[in-house]
Formats: sequence, structure tokens, C-alpha cells
Amino acid sequence: MSTYALTALARTTDPKTMLRRFLALDAVVTGANGIAYAVAAGPLGRFLGVDAGLLLGLGVFLALYGAAVGFLAARKSPPSLPVRAVVEANAVWAVLSVVALVAWLSPSTAGAVWTLLQAVTVGGFAALQYAALRAAGPGR
Repeated sequence: MSTYALTALARTTDPKTMLRRFLALDAVVTGANGIAYAVAAGPLGRFLGVDAGLLLGLGVFLALYGAAVGFLAARKSPPSLPVRAVVEANAVWAVLSVVALVAWLSPSTAGAVWTLLQAVTVGGFAALQYAALRAAGPGR
């Protein structure tokens, strides 16, 4: 991804600010998704064709993960090791979402579309965060 594309998306030329913004966006989206899963596991489970217990567990996990990513985004200069962990976790989540859809989930059509959209979104977060981390340079 070009530096120009990153700066346009993040609306800044400062690599640290870019990284923090992409982490914050991830935290907000992931946290909101997790809270929705946890609070409305039953209705969402029926709509998506996924077990409500699975959604509840995922919801709690995602809310906590989103809070941790938000904490990292709030740091003036996020350390590279935890940022790399977020990038890798997002990449793994994206891949496992597709694997789960193919291998063992049997969701409704809406659930299948949602799972794929979620995988693309989380994979996009991983790519943006990785690119911003590289732009910030070594040691960041």
C-alpha cells in the first residue's frame, strides 16, 4: 500500500498518528461488534443462523479484545510488539472466519455474508495496521 493511500485514509502524514487511528478504528468496530454479540446473542444468533452460546462467547472475547486494542491506540507511541500481535491476531481471525464458514459453520445466508464481510474487514484492519507500522519505521 502506498504512503499516499495511507495518508489519505488516515487523514494525516504522521506515521504514529496513522497507526493510532487505524488501531482506534479497529477497537471501535471490534468492541461494538462484541457488545452487540454479547447483548443480543439470541436474536442475532437466530438471524445469522449461529448458536447463541457461540455468539455470546465471541461477544465477550471481542469486547475485551477491542478494549485492549483501544488501550494500545490511546498510547502516544504504541510499541511495535503489541501492534504486531494485533496485526497477526487480525490476520488469523480473518483466515479462521473463512475456514469456519467452509469447515463447520452452517449459517443462514445473512450469516454467511456477514462472516465474509467480517473477514474482509478484519483482514483490512491487519493490512492497514501493518502498513502504518512499517511507515512508522523500525523500533516503532
